[in-house]
Amino acid sequence: MPTTTWVNHYNAIIRTDGLFSFQANLAYLNRSTNECMFHIEEGSVIRAIEVEGQTYLISISSENDSDLCIRFLQQAPMDQAIRYKIITYVCDWFDLYTDLDAFYTMAATDPLLHQPVSTFYGLRVIGIPDLYEALVWGILGQQINLSYAYTLKRRFVEQFGNSIDSDGTTFWLFPKPDIVASSSIEELMNLGMTKRKAEYLLSVSQLLKDGTLSKANLATDLKTAEKQLTSIRGIGPWTANYVLMRCLRFPNAFPIDDVGLHNAIKFICGIERKPTKTEIREMAMLWKGFESYATFYLWRMLY
Repeated sequence: MPTTTWVNHYNAIIRTDGLFSFQANLAYLNRSTNECMFHIEEGSVIRAIEVEGQTYLISISSENDSDLCIRFLQQAPMDQAIRYKIITYVCDWFDLYTDLDAFYTMAATDPLLHQPVSTFYGLRVIGIPDLYEALVWGILGQQINLSYAYTLKRRFVEQFGNSIDSDGTTFWLFPKPDIVASSSIEELMNLGMTKRKAEYLLSVSQLLKDGTLSKANLATDLKTAEKQLTSIRGIGPWTANYVLMRCLRFPNAFPIDDVGLHNAIKFICGIERKPTKTEIREMAMLWKGFESYATFYLWRMLY
């Protein structure tokens, strides 16, 4: 479990369990030049985080590749409770509460996983702590390439989100569901998405706005939570498992139909054809309880 050492009101150090590489995670975060939710500058990740209606700017870096150095870029000292909430957010974002000992032991001898684990050792399943953001990102990414998904997300965030400026740089907060729920299908389609995606986003935004859907009311077991999500129009098994994996942190979430997963298996196995579900399930027998991490590491072989 991570522990926090406070240097002063403006600086803290999150000490990890050692099975963490900041550089491996930084490289993952830096894979798109069109990312709009944070900036990477000189080896640091800088982003805005909203806590209790206030926006705070933080910088995340590492001096030893294992521990995280957190700087609160505020003019005045912050309330201790606020600082702890931000630290909790960072730990969740980098999945520092997960013990990877057993996963790495298993993966070291797994035919599919030993190569990605060796190459990207210390990588975590970078999370999306906000349920609405995870759902929107999952819907936007349906049936399009990753590059265009980032373009749609940037347009969406810049259209509906709030921002703060610091030293000439704009830092965005993800839009609130109530703001999007009051928009129109035409407004969303003008961003470049299909009418169907626009309808899905409006529907999900309304569910979050009225409290019908929230992190708190999703089940604590995978299958029930998956059923809850897939009962919502526009959320199929892939989107549901993506959200369960990156937001709800179910370790056994498994988007088995994912094209990227199939392509990673093809790449590692050196085969031309798409693996069948039966073959994937056989390959994944040793991954029980680690399906989300296995998937994430296999994805990383491609991007």
